[in-house]
Amino acid sequence: MTYPVGDSWDEITYLAYHLHWGVEQLLDLEHDDRLMLVGKVADLNKRAWEGVKQGG
Repeated sequence: MTYPVGDSWDEITYLAYHLHWGVEQLLDLEHDDRLMLVGKVADLNKRAWEGVKQGG
């Protein structure tokens, strides 16, 4: 199965922005690991925004 290149770059861009990791580090990750990190970072962002909305 081939994974769409655009989707991979979306994941890499998202993680590079939030984690400040280099492209090479992110390209070295297995796809499943990259997806897991995307989910974890997204969860942290969601929790942070919920805290902002609640005034804390």
